[in-house]
Amino acid sequence: MKKIIALALAVLMLASLAACGSSGSGKYKVGICQLVQHPALDAATQGFQDALTKQLGDKVEFDVQNASGEPTNCTTIVNGFVSSKVDLIMANATPALQAAKEATATIPILGTSVTDYASALEIDGWTGTVGTNISGTSDLAPLDGQAAMIKELFPDAKTVGILYCSSEANSQYQVDVITGCLTACSSDVIYIPTDNTAASNTEAIANVVLPAKVPVVAGEAGICSGCGVATLSISYYDLGYATGLMAAQVLTGEAKISEMPVQYAPEFTKQYNAANCDALGVTVPGDYSPLEG
Repeated sequence: MKKIIALALAVLMLASLAACGSSGSGKYKVGICQLVQHPALDAATQGFQDALTKQLGDKVEFDVQNASGEPTNCTTIVNGFVSSKVDLIMANATPALQAAKEATATIPILGTSVTDYASALEIDGWTGTVGTNISGTSDLAPLDGQAAMIKELFPDAKTVGILYCSSEANSQYQVDVITGCLTACSSDVIYIPTDNTAASNTEAIANVVLPAKVPVVAGEAGICSGCGVATLSISYYDLGYATGLMAAQVLTGEAKISEMPVQYAPEFTKQYNAANCDALGVTVPGDYSPLEG
């Protein structure tokens, strides 16, 4: 009887160790692939790590890698994660998500800072859930609200120029939608959606638009801080945090990733860049908050 009890305890101990992560070290190994370094994506990565650490403590270890803006580097990074048998991949931005999708159909993948999953993953008949090993959070802000902001701040604008990277599927999606919202409006105003290429080059954009006295309305706070006058933005830290909470549910077996709907930011804030507004003589209504820093 003692041998049977000892054997049963040994089996239970092994099962307990297995439940603590597939790495066999008692920890969950999480690979983070971030497309490029800029304030929005940095905040999302930090929020993700903070949430997962709060939920799992020292049971989680992170491998954070930056692709330096090159989609091919995303492929190399996520293939490395697959080879090292991580328990979950967090893909920060659309090219990272697309690379992770091609790299594995079994390891759970959570995206963040991805605007439209249907466009990014070429899904027809989008229902809100990917239905495979992929889920995550979306940084989609209400594009009709951003169009309304442009009309509110610049009612006399005749044309709106839209600056974006055509190779980013989510940027193209935003451009198509907001173009339809601005049918009534030389570029009197420039709109920049949540575009990673633009977010990485705000200083260069500012060096052109500010001397030319052309205001920029941006899709998120990081771009607005660099070269814009106003934005209707989300908190990328909060978005990453929500992704981290999803990751904790997946890793502990509380939820199946194939059944998890993509989540969206619950709040949007009207913000303005005080320095750029002063330089361009732009006056904002009282319900706008100044950007910090």
